[in-house]
Amino acid sequence: MTGQVFWSETIGSALLILLGAGVVANVILPKTKGFAGGWLLINFGWGLAVFTGVYAAWKSGAHLNPAVTVGIWASGADTYGGSAQLAVNFGNTLVYFAGEFVGAFIGAVLAYLAYKKHFDQDADPAVKLGVFSTGPELRSYAWNFITEVIATFVLVYWVVVSGVKENASGLGALGVALVVVAIGASLGGPTGYAINPTRDLAPRIAHALLPIKGKGSSDWSYSWVPILGPLVGGALAGLLSQATI
Repeated sequence: MTGQVFWSETIGSALLILLGAGVVANVILPKTKGFAGGWLLINFGWGLAVFTGVYAAWKSGAHLNPAVTVGIWASGADTYGGSAQLAVNFGNTLVYFAGEFVGAFIGAVLAYLAYKKHFDQDADPAVKLGVFSTGPELRSYAWNFITEVIATFVLVYWVVVSGVKENASGLGALGVALVVVAIGASLGGPTGYAINPTRDLAPRIAHALLPIKGKGSSDWSYSWVPILGPLVGGALAGLLSQATI
């Protein structure tokens, strides 16, 4: 069962990041069909990326996000959901984390390959990094951290209280997709709403490793914010759910 969970999370996370990074690339890279399509196109693109990833990863409960995994753990649940129904424990948590990270890295590489010729065009290095990872509009590490905590809390609390962890399909998948759109439209402005540690870390590593023309820095000084902020937000959501469900 652990193998099924790993591959389910890997495939779902790969599709999530391929389509999510893909919509960002379509909007911000030079000479694409969707160039300058706007923030809402990115928001809806990410929401539909989540919808796709959730369906693909139904066997594992479609966490696709360590913050969701941590939130379910903190909620006091006995299992991690999906048809696999793995027990909530440290070892199984690492299986989820591994699948989420590997899948996110694969998705980032595939997005790069899909837009290779556009990455070769002249553009600000920060624009090219923005396809892979998030960054603040106003850099203030403490406030950027708080923004990520709040935004991720909204996502994970909804996932836990709605029971999406038990039924990662149908209206559950649509519901979480719409919540992601809402978070992006409402809370995404300050930091770009990572709300997912592996969504930011694995593609940032891919950016560092890939031979991207004129790519510049991977901005490692900021990288801890979209890792720790979502984990804290997810844990708080899980803990609060114990008092409200």
